[in-house]
Amino acid sequence: PAPQAAPAPQAASPEALDAVRAVLVEGGAPEALASPAVGALGEPAAELLRTDPWQLLAVPGVRPEQADGFARALLGADCGPDDGRRTAALVGWVLERAALQGHTALDAEAVRAALAERAVSDPGAAVREAVEEGVALLFQEGGDEEPDETEADADGTDEGDLAPDADTPREPVRILLGLDRYALAEESLADGLARLVNTCEKAADWAEAAAAAPSPSAAELIRTTAAAGLVTHSGGEAARAEPAALIAAARGLGLRAFGAAHSEDGRRRLAEAVGEPDTAVTLVGLLSGAQGPGRDEDGALALDLLVVLDAPQLDVEGAAVLVEALADGARLVLSGDPGVLGSAGAGRVFADVLAARTCPQVVSRTPDPGPIGELVSGIGIGELNQVDTPGKEVVIVPVRDAGEAVHRTVQLVADSVPRAFSIPADETQVITVGHGGAAGTRVLNEALKQRLNPGPGRFGGFDPGDRVVHVPAPGRAVPGVVRFADAEGLHLDCGGVPVVVPQERVEPSVRHGWALSAHQAAGMRWPAAVVVLPGDAAQGLSRPWVYTAFGRGERHLSVVHGVDQALSHAVAQVPAQERTTRLRPLLEALPTPDAAS
Repeated sequence: PAPQAAPAPQAASPEALDAVRAVLVEGGAPEALASPAVGALGEPAAELLRTDPWQLLAVPGVRPEQADGFARALLGADCGPDDGRRTAALVGWVLERAALQGHTALDAEAVRAALAERAVSDPGAAVREAVEEGVALLFQEGGDEEPDETEADADGTDEGDLAPDADTPREPVRILLGLDRYALAEESLADGLARLVNTCEKAADWAEAAAAAPSPSAAELIRTTAAAGLVTHSGGEAARAEPAALIAAARGLGLRAFGAAHSEDGRRRLAEAVGEPDTAVTLVGLLSGAQGPGRDEDGALALDLLVVLDAPQLDVEGAAVLVEALADGARLVLSGDPGVLGSAGAGRVFADVLAARTCPQVVSRTPDPGPIGELVSGIGIGELNQVDTPGKEVVIVPVRDAGEAVHRTVQLVADSVPRAFSIPADETQVITVGHGGAAGTRVLNEALKQRLNPGPGRFGGFDPGDRVVHVPAPGRAVPGVVRFADAEGLHLDCGGVPVVVPQERVEPSVRHGWALSAHQAAGMRWPAAVVVLPGDAAQGLSRPWVYTAFGRGERHLSVVHGVDQALSHAVAQVPAQERTTRLRPLLEALPTPDAAS
């Protein structure tokens, strides 16, 4: 295949960059912020920053105290903690930070509390002004009345006490604040899913295809999809065979059926399961047109059935774009494992669709096989069980400290796993809790490179043969291997797909990839996985994290274990972090097909 150029942000004009640098220097801010400032604020960034210095908070990584210092340098005595420009920017910053944690909205009380921590004397008034200026949108959950800006005010009234008559019982009202981009995405997604539910032709007769299905769960999925425009399918790794059987059955009936996976690895595994390589795509490839059937004359995807695997990795903006691209009458199956970590982007689409119960749900009865499957299944219900491993499929390696964790990890990848299981080092993935720390991805990758592919890093810190992870957009991690570099940029092989990363994008978007975080590894599997749990990782552990990390190895799992009882505590007591979203109530409020007919 022809090399794909990695998507790059539109280059800023030299004039815009020079103008922003001048303002940054005047305000005592680093010149290095010039390019990201133009990326966040556009060509008129210099003028915006001069008139409203707190717009600097729109630049990723800038904190309020830094923006305050920048504003003081530019405005002098004309600024204070209650400046409307400051409070509006802070509201946006709080909501953007929440989105990075997966929330599409926040309780108004949480926003007011965050403003109070930043020395805003009247947080309620600040929130109300931000809503009036369009910085944030106001939503009401529960009750019957439309929200009013005054309800976001901090007047000492609890949101649950808004009933006008104390004698009249009212459902507690929750006031939420959100950014318009996520509000629009959730509303568009809810409407789009309802459209699929209501426009699907229910008379399809797939009984013969269901009877020929390879398993009872696959047969149930085929029968259910025949009668519905939207279906959810839940199960573990072994259950991925069921969507593959559905795609094969639908194609046998003459339908244009495709499956979209989160990663190139997932696409490859799906293609093998279906037996027709062209039926499997990545979601990014499908939407860009690089893979799949392309679009029809109306701009919709030219397909009759789409099965989205790894559905928990769908964020709300991506899901909205996908559903909008499906034609009336198309069928959509959202398939995934509810136990894994959620999407890198904001929202919890799969969980919200499941919770809203607005469509048929198929729960696979196919268990994941072997000791790794048994271990991961137990973790999914909060139990960290000892499992029989006659073939040493699961090995626990105790360590005393982070230094020993790094040493044993390198030893496992380079020597022990290849010798015991004939799995080469380049087919073993190291997974750890975070990027920093004494045994985070940065330290582990440095040690693994030194052992497995030492070199001077002559291509922007990389050498041919280096395992890397390419992040073309926030939340997207694509593993690859460095092939070479030339005037075009750094050439990578990403799961068989050649990718060229321009030289100016290498530093911000390419990292070494022998070790990944569990979030980066979601949706992918390797013959062997080495999960590293140093002592300082205990606070980052949760049941979904452990479930995701331990499930990445197909044949072997080594756990470099230095967290004592924190591992069993996380599995038993630390469930998924709740995300505040609006999709579930939006779906629940939509009319069902029966009610609409």
